[in-house]
Amino acid sequence: MRAMTTDFDILIAGGGLNGPTLALALAGAGMSVAVVDPRPADARASEAFDGRAYALAVASQRLLKALGLWGDLAGKCQPIHQVKASQGQPGEGAAPFFLHFDSAEIEEGPVGFMLEDRFLYRALLAAMEGQVTHMPGVSVIGQQVGAALVTADLSDGRRITARLLIGADGRGSGVAERAGIKRRGWDYGQTALVAAIDHDLPHEGIAHQYFMATGPLAILPLPGNRSSVVWSETDANASAIKALPDGEFLQVLRPRFGDFLGGISLAGQRFSYPLSLSLAESYAAPRVALVGDAAHGVHPIAGQGLNLGLRDVAALAQTLVEAARRGEDIGAGDVLERYQQWRRFDATSLALGMDAVNHIFASDNPLLGGLRGVGMGAVTALPGLRRRFMRQAAGLSVDPMPRLLAGQPL
Repeated sequence: MRAMTTDFDILIAGGGLNGPTLALALAGAGMSVAVVDPRPADARASEAFDGRAYALAVASQRLLKALGLWGDLAGKCQPIHQVKASQGQPGEGAAPFFLHFDSAEIEEGPVGFMLEDRFLYRALLAAMEGQVTHMPGVSVIGQQVGAALVTADLSDGRRITARLLIGADGRGSGVAERAGIKRRGWDYGQTALVAAIDHDLPHEGIAHQYFMATGPLAILPLPGNRSSVVWSETDANASAIKALPDGEFLQVLRPRFGDFLGGISLAGQRFSYPLSLSLAESYAAPRVALVGDAAHGVHPIAGQGLNLGLRDVAALAQTLVEAARRGEDIGAGDVLERYQQWRRFDATSLALGMDAVNHIFASDNPLLGGLRGVGMGAVTALPGLRRRFMRQAAGLSVDPMPRLLAGQPL
């Protein structure tokens, strides 16, 4: 009798950033991996700057280095040396900062790194060649779980079998829905307006976060005299601002942005997306695991969305590789439960923490205003507490720390 065969050890639905990164980690450990990506291969690999960028935590940078990707990316990123947070009022700019993080306090180099989407995606795309089977322009539209494998139906008519199906397909994860995994969460009534801004004066590698009643505004340093702006507004305000031509958009932004970087102008396109919290009730089901936004879609208030996803990648990759080396079935429930126990508490805690910060700072309640002042004053005044906050933001407080996040190979 012929032994049962599968097309791949791992099939990953979703070709954004988490999916390809996980694929590279697993392929590097000897597993056969395929990535099904609904978008064309070159959809985000353009040479032209478009304004999209990410704040990579120190631990995320170490993961990319462990996978052999950082060498080519290092010269394209902007180190973040300091973070300053302020309370602000729309139309009045920011008040003096009440919270200041300096990279010198954690002795790990920069607090983080700003890296454009096009550079990171292009690096992942190039690294997958020869290691990972990449299927662009195709979606997973169905899945059936058997005793020893999962069969995925693709939008081009193919059927693919694997020992494990991983959903890296975002907040509306079809993989999660078909696996019967329910979600909890809520809409923030806010929309993020994203743009890149050229400015006259150097930013000195300082990231700014303004907390305003209508939503936070982040000004994040990019290479040169350029910054990425992530501006959260109420849905109604954002809809009106989004509809403005570029010149009028800048007129509305200027009083919020302030004049500390001199004159400003738009660089690249403008983007927007609705803000919500979306948490999967489980990160695993029979022969299915979730990573990134498919597991936890969070508010961008601290720029932790991608970093949380890469924590999932590191933990899941290590769990699966260690299980395979012990001769275990990588799609077995007990193996996937180890991953869930490793990641769910950390991700949920951080997601709800960011949710609380957004609500507290968006409120004009004087009692909450007093609590804000006391809390932030304590963080500022106590070096040990401030250092803990910084290490958490840098991804250095994950316990236990996955090897990839420590810069170590699997």
